[in-house]
Amino acid sequence: MKKNSFTYNELISCGNGELFGPGNAKLPLPPMLMFDRITEINDAGGAFNKGIIKAELDIKDDLWFFDCHFKGDPVMPGCLGLDAMWQLVGFYLGWLGNPGKGRALGVSTVKFTGEVLKSVKKATYIIDMKKIMSPGGTSVGLANGLLFAGDKKIYSAENLKVGLFK
Repeated sequence: MKKNSFTYNELISCGNGELFGPGNAKLPLPPMLMFDRITEINDAGGAFNKGIIKAELDIKDDLWFFDCHFKGDPVMPGCLGLDAMWQLVGFYLGWLGNPGKGRALGVSTVKFTGEVLKSVKKATYIIDMKKIMSPGGTSVGLANGLLFAGDKKIYSAENLKVGLFK
């Protein structure tokens, strides 16, 4: 039975290469790790019945990007929310047991309809896996993702693509 949620310390263990083994998928370490916990990961369910990942980031006033993006007008950069979605797709591939080092490969559509501001207490990511491919020993995951600031949907991404390369 696979583990279906991960604490911050377990995510750090993944970033250090200890969760999926040497040479396999790693999460980035802080400050680039863009979530504090994975609350659900399952290889069934989701919008396409191919798997789902849910993760959360606690929004604290002292998050590193608020001081520089933008001075006097702090907002989480949209690219960091997108990167978190790629991080989660790569984590999912490693969680399935696929070997290799993760790399973001692209996304077809990204829409921003709001912002992650200091006034928000929690950002929530939902990743719906669409497809897992294994061409020539490489694992590639395709997914759609959402980011919620509090209860408001503010980002959507279609066809997030991540590969694990040996």
